[in-house]
Amino acid sequence: MRDGFRIMDVDRHVLEPIALWPEYLPAQMRAYAPRLAPFGPPETLIERVKRLGEYALLPTPPILTVAGEPILRVPEVAYLELGLVTERRRALLAAAETPRGHLAEMDATGVDVAVVLPTYASYLVHDDAIDAERSRAYAGAYNRWLRDFCASAKERLLGPALLSRHDPEAMVGDLEQVARDGARAVVLRPNPVEGRTLSAPAHARFWAACAHHGVTVLLHEGTHARVATAGADRFETRFGQHACSHPMEAMMALLSLIEGGVLEAHPTLRVGLLEAGCGFLPYWLWRLDHVEYAQMRGEVRGRVRRPPSEYFQRQCWIALEPSEVMLDRVVKEIGATRMVFGTDFPHLDHGPGMVDEVMALRGALGDEALRTILWESPCGLMGM
Repeated sequence: MRDGFRIMDVDRHVLEPIALWPEYLPAQMRAYAPRLAPFGPPETLIERVKRLGEYALLPTPPILTVAGEPILRVPEVAYLELGLVTERRRALLAAAETPRGHLAEMDATGVDVAVVLPTYASYLVHDDAIDAERSRAYAGAYNRWLRDFCASAKERLLGPALLSRHDPEAMVGDLEQVARDGARAVVLRPNPVEGRTLSAPAHARFWAACAHHGVTVLLHEGTHARVATAGADRFETRFGQHACSHPMEAMMALLSLIEGGVLEAHPTLRVGLLEAGCGFLPYWLWRLDHVEYAQMRGEVRGRVRRPPSEYFQRQCWIALEPSEVMLDRVVKEIGATRMVFGTDFPHLDHGPGMVDEVMALRGALGDEALRTILWESPCGLMGM
């Protein structure tokens, strides 16, 4: 608790140890356990200077690989920059590796409950270059490890299960298994996987099962994955790709669930859009309502039977960024009951003072709205 406010952090991350994979993967899949390896092949200093310029004298950190292939499609200069930030945040990154570290940091910042999401596992599971058996094996190993990770503090560390989308027919069984194991939510990437969007017909049984079992679906992007990603076909830098991937994939994921009829078919389904900001949402819902639905709804009349903003207000939530411009106006437009907060701890694209920043919004938003965003609204999202 912080200044009388209960806080649920809906977007927090574990840093999975490399040792989890050989321990939790099935024996027949352990050859695919990821390992750290040099970023690229050996080269001379002259070659490195020609290629990297002023970055040439910095050592490139090792990268996580499987069978010699990096699990991230990240430019080396961007990876060097991430390495520099990593050195400055060693203590916070180490805290994310253990339950005790998370709880200590939560206590220090006033977070009561955290929804802990994957880091590297999401890249391993969502990879168009691997088959369904391997993708599901990574997801199963991560989920078993995460249950053990959260077991010592079940009331404070909530671990959504990570599901593979490589085999749509297997998704229902995988969902029912994690639900039996106690997961109240699952986390998916918003991207197309193997060419299938979230609302692809092959996923229909999965969405029905989520609604039937009351399992929340959290959508969380991560730049540089080996799946189709907004911006990756246009920009070579992390600067460009990261700017596009999080908000634009969230926008298209929401559109997919609306345009594809998922939200119409399952009015009790709960969906959270995480780490995309919220400033785009009033415009996006306006466009979907007043341009697409107003002028073109006949094309989708069997799947979209009300203005898209009504679907969002009925069953979706979005995470805000405390420093977003015009946040008070966005909260007024969208409503505090549809907004949640996440720190992204300990990831490097957000600073360590996120709770301080959100508490500083008391004056702009008011206590009632802030209390809703920090506790009541995330409880609704998580079905608590």
